Amino acid sequence: MIRNREELARTPTAGVAVDALAAGIEAAHPETVVADCVSLDGDTLSVAGNTYDLGAFERVLVVGGGKPAGAVAAALETVLGDRIDDGAVVTSAPVETETIAVHEGTHPLPSEQNIRGTEAVLGLAAEAGPDDLVLAVITGGASALLTAPVPGVSVEDLRAVTEQLLDGGASIDDLNAVRKHLSQVKGGRLARKLAPARTVGVVFSDVVGNPLAVIASGPTAPDRTTYGDAIGVLERYDVDAPGVRAVLEGGVAGERPETPGPEEEVFDEVTNLVLADNRTAVDAAAQVCEAAGYEPLVLSTRIEGEAQQAGRTHAAIAQESLDNGDPAEPPVALLSGGETTVTVTGDGQGGPNQEFALAAGCALESASVVVGSVDTDGIDGASEAAGALVDSSVGGAGALAALERNDAETFLAGRSRLVETGPTGTNVNDLRVVLVGTPEK
Repeated sequence: MIRNREELARTPTAGVAVDALAAGIEAAHPETVVADCVSLDGDTLSVAGNTYDLGAFERVLVVGGGKPAGAVAAALETVLGDRIDDGAVVTSAPVETETIAVHEGTHPLPSEQNIRGTEAVLGLAAEAGPDDLVLAVITGGASALLTAPVPGVSVEDLRAVTEQLLDGGASIDDLNAVRKHLSQVKGGRLARKLAPARTVGVVFSDVVGNPLAVIASGPTAPDRTTYGDAIGVLERYDVDAPGVRAVLEGGVAGERPETPGPEEEVFDEVTNLVLADNRTAVDAAAQVCEAAGYEPLVLSTRIEGEAQQAGRTHAAIAQESLDNGDPAEPPVALLSGGETTVTVTGDGQGGPNQEFALAAGCALESASVVVGSVDTDGIDGASEAAGALVDSSVGGAGALAALERNDAETFLAGRSRLVETGPTGTNVNDLRVVLVGTPEK
């Protein structure tokens, strides 16, 4: 899973941290999750404890998108085999499948490629009828990968708005409030297309707290945001997009239909089931740490905000453990998840997990602490690395200057501290492991 494990595992403590990160990623992989949560016994399909009689349906369809969507599709085929009649998903990490068409797209910015794949998804959705069972694969990354702009909005418009919001450090809630109102699939609009078919959302969450309306911009979930909310986001982040703003203003004026809200009938036959989330990865990492002699302590799976500040805070907690035994006596494994962001002011390379790790390394006072942080999809921001593994040796003036330039990747790569996985086939937010102290042998 981690290609450069031997390079990173400079010490026994670093080796434990690497293995914990790998275990977290592997636990959230669709092959593992689907095998645990989906089963078929005769005509009875079970999904996360919910059962469906396939004999009552004419067809079983699979539609959806996201970074892990291809791997989810392949895993569903392993369980259901020829009981799947048709399907289409859009993913940035395509895999081989038998029945479900896997369309490759781009992430984090949308493209014409994404639109073509999404058109295939919407075409199949439009054909779904009351006698069909639809497994809707909803995973992280689908906000960009499932792209079908409303009339009046081009893919260039979407890219420009997305890029400005990402660079401005917009939260996922704010980003999706805009994207939902520029899309034919987000904000419950896929559910509207699928109705009146029986729809089961197979959800892999990459959003803190698992809000169904936010994961992948909520294609099969009711939307409470409005065109007015979307305009407010543009104003808050000073986004220059006159064409997009005109479309949103048309929605406010009633010239365009709103996204479907909780009371709409399109959701009567929809059940969304979260099969894996950040806790899946954190718990698996905790087990590895415990087996190695560390007391696992989960700080939170809801860490958000600026990556550098979060890194310094984690380093401070580690130091408190060393100094005073709070919140736990060493050896302790401090674990957390969530999704931090970076407000870009420099012109360097990197991502939130690399900035988190480098900022933590700069703040560490003891050589007996190791910090690892990765994006479970294997791609940290726009970087090809998943994240980084550091200790106090990475600090100093050069590191601080790299943080100032948002150039953590260059600094960490020069010291062989980047965690390299390639696309992992999953996406359940960030995973962080901070090991404090050394277990007795």
